[in-house]
Order: sequence, then structure tokens, then C-alpha cells
Amino acid sequence: MKTPKQKELINTFLSQVGQPLEPLYRELFEYLSELGYNPHKQRSYIIFKHTEHNKQIAKTGIRINKDKSPFFNLRFSACRGYSKRFADIVKNVLVKADDKPGCIFANCNFCEGEPESHVYKYEDKYHCGAVAFEIPNISEDDVCEIKNLIYENHKYLMKNQAGIEI
Repeated sequence: MKTPKQKELINTFLSQVGQPLEPLYRELFEYLSELGYNPHKQRSYIIFKHTEHNKQIAKTGIRINKDKSPFFNLRFSACRGYSKRFADIVKNVLVKADDKPGCIFANCNFCEGEPESHVYKYEDKYHCGAVAFEIPNISEDDVCEIKNLIYENHKYLMKNQAGIEI
């Protein structure tokens, strides 16, 4: 985290998460920060955006319902070849959601790059790649793959949104 205010924002959130999730979330937040994604308060969430392209890659917060559990949403639409766990996340969202195919028909004003490179797809359903999907029940086993997904989507955003090859 770059500024004292950003550090305070993250530390306040992490104090609410508790064990065993606090170190997992901390590791993900530190990785996002290393890549240049800074936390910003948005309504009751914390979002992570990069100054070079100003796109959100992750969102986190505490649910307002009775269980007050934390959540972590990740934009990983530009990634391919992820595990069955992440394929199931995409499948579950797309099966339940109305099609959001704007990107695939090149009428999305939010995404850059070839549509096939940044949309979520399951069978014949598509969803705009700008959306961060919830990663439920994050465990230590997920952290490495989440970091890989962050990096892959980061490379895509830097190239297609900021014009910077990394």
C-alpha cells in the first residue's frame, strides 16, 4: 500500500476478517500493490485500480448480511487454462446470468482488445470481461492460482488499456 490512508483502509478491513483468512487476504493485497493496484474505498467496498489504466481488477469487502463474512472478487476474464475451480466459478455465474455479450459483438465501450481475448465464456454463453467474479471460500490452496490470474489479467490490461507491454 502506498499511502498511510491506503494502509489504514486495508488494516481496518483485515482486522475484521480474522484468522485464518487474514494472512491470505494480506498476501493478495500485497501482491496487488506490488503490481501497482492501489486500494480505494468505494461505497462499502475496497476496489483495486491501477493508475496506468484506471481499471478495477479486484473488489473486496465485508458482507452486510448477518454473517458479516468477507468476500473477494477478481477480474480474470483475460486468463485461459485455469483450474476446474475457477472454470466452475465462471460456469456458475454464466448459467445463472443473462447473457452480457457486448464485448463479443464489439459493441462494448468499456473493454479494449479482441473480444475473444477478454470475455468470460461457458459453452455458448458469454459475459463482459470487465466484471470481477466472486471467488468463494478462499483457502491457502487458492492463493497461488489467484496471484497467477491477477498477473495474467494485469498483463492484458497493461497492454490493451494502457498500451504498455510487460
